[in-house]
Amino acid sequence: MNFKVHLSENQSLNLGHNAKHYLSVKREDLIHPYISGNKYRKLKYNVAQAKEERRSTLLTFGGAFSNHIAAVAAVGKEFGFETIGVIRGEELVDNIANNPTLQFAKSCGMKFKFVTREAYRNKISEEFIQNLKSEYADFYLIPEGGTNDLAIKGCEEILLEEDSKFDYICCSVGTGGTISGLINTCRPHQQILGFPALKGDFLREEISKFAKNPNWQLITDYHFGGYAKINKEFIGFINQFKSDYNIPLDPIYIGKMMYGVMDLLSKGYFPEASKILVIHTGGLQGISRMNELLKKKKWPLIS
Repeated sequence: MNFKVHLSENQSLNLGHNAKHYLSVKREDLIHPYISGNKYRKLKYNVAQAKEERRSTLLTFGGAFSNHIAAVAAVGKEFGFETIGVIRGEELVDNIANNPTLQFAKSCGMKFKFVTREAYRNKISEEFIQNLKSEYADFYLIPEGGTNDLAIKGCEEILLEEDSKFDYICCSVGTGGTISGLINTCRPHQQILGFPALKGDFLREEISKFAKNPNWQLITDYHFGGYAKINKEFIGFINQFKSDYNIPLDPIYIGKMMYGVMDLLSKGYFPEASKILVIHTGGLQGISRMNELLKKKKWPLIS
C-alpha cells in the first residue's frame, strides 16, 4: 500500500533498577492513524492482489465494533475501492449513529449488509458466498479478521533483523493471522507467545494451518472471561500502564496481552535476563466504544 507510513519502532520499558529482564514494545499501532498495526500488515498484499485482479470492490465480515471493518473501510477510501461490510446482528440496522466503529466505516463510504447471528455463522459456506456474489456481483473477498495467505505474508514482515536479539515475542491473538506470521519468521532461539482475546483453546488448529515452526504456544489465562469482557482491576491496569509508559492499550486485545505479560514477569515465568518483545498491533479505536459501556455501568473510564 503506497501511502505515508510511520515506520514501526521499538520502545523499551523501564522495569526498575533491579529488573531481571529487558522488555520492549514494537509500536505497530503508530504505522497509520486508521490502517495501523496488524491491519496494515494483513491488508497490504490483499489490496495489491485486488488491484492486480482489477477488482473495484472489497467485501469483508465483522462484528459491530470490529477493528477490521474500520480498517477495510479506511483502505477503501484511501485507495478508491468500494467497500461492503457484512455485519453480524440485524438489530444494528437502526443503530449505526450510536456505534463509533460503524459510523466511521460509513463515513469512509462502506456499505453494510446486516445479517442474523445464525446466518453469520455460515458466512464461509459456498451457498452464503454465492448469494453475496449474486447480490453484489464481482468483489474481492477478505475474510473476517483479514487472515488468509496474503495476510500471513504481510505479518511475516513485522519482525526485523534487529529483533533477533529477543528471546520471546508476545502478541495478542484474534483470528491467528498475526501470530502465524511471527511464527514463520522468528529465529530458532525465539519463542512466540500468543495471548488469545477469546475464551477457549480452539485457535490452535487454525494457527497450525499457517504456522511453519513449532516454537510457539498460547497463553489462555488472560481473556478475563471472554471476548470484550473486562473488570475494574483491568481498567486500572490499562490506565496505570499508559501513565507509566505513555503507551495506550485497547481493552479487547493489547491490554489483555500486556496484562498477561506483566503478570508472568511478576510470577517468574521468564528465565532471568530474558529479552522480551511485545507486539502492539493497534486496535485503539475500540476504546471509545468500551468507554460508552463503562459510563452506563458507572465504572472508571479508559484514559
